[in-house]
Amino acid sequence: FTHVRLSIYPDGGVARFRVYGEPVPDPRDLAGMPCDLAALENGGAVVGCSDDFYAKAYHLLYPGTARTAGEGWETSRRRDGGHDWVTVRLAAVAVPRVVEVDTSHFRGNAPDRVAVFGALDPSGDPGPDADWTLLLPPTRVQPDTRHRFPVQTSGTVSHLRVEIHPDGGMARFRAYGELAPEGLDALTTRWFNSLPDKYARTVLAERGITGSEVDKLLAARPLTSAPEALVPH
Repeated sequence: FTHVRLSIYPDGGVARFRVYGEPVPDPRDLAGMPCDLAALENGGAVVGCSDDFYAKAYHLLYPGTARTAGEGWETSRRRDGGHDWVTVRLAAVAVPRVVEVDTSHFRGNAPDRVAVFGALDPSGDPGPDADWTLLLPPTRVQPDTRHRFPVQTSGTVSHLRVEIHPDGGMARFRAYGELAPEGLDALTTRWFNSLPDKYARTVLAERGITGSEVDKLLAARPLTSAPEALVPH
């Protein structure tokens, strides 16, 4: 769905209204072009972190820029010699090219260095002991600054692990790159399975799929793989 309508009977007021769920991006908006693979609006999500005592880790993936440090991710101070980390599930299996580390508003509490690792685990949530590949070695960052770093990509990944040394916070994290063919197929399948029947028929018609084939596809949902005609190129 793209819209929700709230009705109150007969009148009155409502203080707040929330709708909880997960974004399902239209794959046609992401195919064949660089995009922010980590963005919440594109289906990215924070699936784990070492600590978010002062400000939640999922703030990192919010749209736009943070107005205060509280709108970013901030950990408590460490006294054990370790470091903090956050794991981000990307929109789909992809090839990241550039990461953006934004420490805006973090002045006395910015990390000293940042490192990024990647892992391929489309069906799960890789933990700290997973087979992580180094994409960005520990790199010094400045307080209150937006940084962009190219990453050493040697294959596809489904998750990124961002380490901050030793602790502190970041305002936003972005990961720019392209969806891999298998990631685009998975994203298209998820999107098509979630469409209301009426809109699904419109999408199929736009792709030249009509007649009894439409009814067969709708009856077969949820599909495990999208029809080739539906996958954008």
